[in-house]
Amino acid sequence: MEDKQSHGGDHSESNMLIHRLGRDMSINCLLHCSRSDYGVIATLNNGFRSLIRSGELYKLRRQMGIVEDWIYFSCTLLEWEAFDPQRQRWMHLPRMDSNECFKCSDKESLAVGTELLVFGKEIMSHVIYKYSILTNTWSFGTKMNTPRCLFASASLGEIAILAGGCNPKGNILSSAELYDSKTGTWITLPNMNQARKMCSGVFMDGKFYVIGGIGSDKSKILTSGEVYDLKTKTWREIPNMFPTRNEESGSIEVLAAAEAPPLVAVVNNELYAADYAKMELKKYEKCRNLWITLGGLPKRVASMNGWGIAFKACGDQLIVIGGPRVLSGGTIELNSWVPNDGPPQWNLLARRPQGGNFVYNCAIMGC
Repeated sequence: MEDKQSHGGDHSESNMLIHRLGRDMSINCLLHCSRSDYGVIATLNNGFRSLIRSGELYKLRRQMGIVEDWIYFSCTLLEWEAFDPQRQRWMHLPRMDSNECFKCSDKESLAVGTELLVFGKEIMSHVIYKYSILTNTWSFGTKMNTPRCLFASASLGEIAILAGGCNPKGNILSSAELYDSKTGTWITLPNMNQARKMCSGVFMDGKFYVIGGIGSDKSKILTSGEVYDLKTKTWREIPNMFPTRNEESGSIEVLAAAEAPPLVAVVNNELYAADYAKMELKKYEKCRNLWITLGGLPKRVASMNGWGIAFKACGDQLIVIGGPRVLSGGTIELNSWVPNDGPPQWNLLARRPQGGNFVYNCAIMGC
């Protein structure tokens, strides 16, 4: 994240990055610096500041396969924290400036490119707030073609796909759209085979998967999934893709919104799920379309029907964020495990006192 310190002077030599190395060599050095240092580097002169805020470094890093994954999450409404796992560094984002209606509405979050998008609703319409790591500021994002909430989403580099959810009238949607962070535009995609809300999305093997959710009759949790092929621009339904507590049934009777969307994450093109009811970690076997139990989840994370904890992929690690349930205050713990052939051995990556230990939203940004 870059600070907003102003810089005086406009001497040409001060704007030439590392003068003796030249621009190309200077940029090559910066590409291999941690992005935690970019805020300080931007204060050196106007040349560094302009280069970092342009986003050029992040585009070149992505082309070279240099990616640092940071964890962004919110445990207090309108406030976000960022954590750099490599530097073990915590950062507090500027507070979101929104009205009370947005504060109380359902919110989804998504990190794509160099942006953190937070979706919600204000008094008259759905809105998107966009946080940029280039400027360390919030602004309004471009509105979707179809306003929606409670949707599935996932990002792949500088693009993201949203699917399903419900519109302002409460109708459950089968529509989907793609967001291009380079242009800030939304592109309508073909509809899914089934309408669904409160579903989850992941990218795996370069394809976008939607898993679970509540169907159009609003009374059942769907156990099917769907996969969107970006090359053929088609959807394919996958039966029984998500494990349920009633394996013999294609759906489960539930009260609408009683349970959180499926907690799923992909590491190295392998899909994992956190079963919060049994406190188990499961892995999806693509060839056989079934799930196997690997072991337990971290014991000190608590949820309310899956709400209040985060389960994400962060580089080559699975991350579980949450904390023990307490009456007041609380502590947030970040637990990590690098998947291998054995059962999960969770490591405490970081611990931080918070005003609460309920995780409202979480996203992983790789830049």
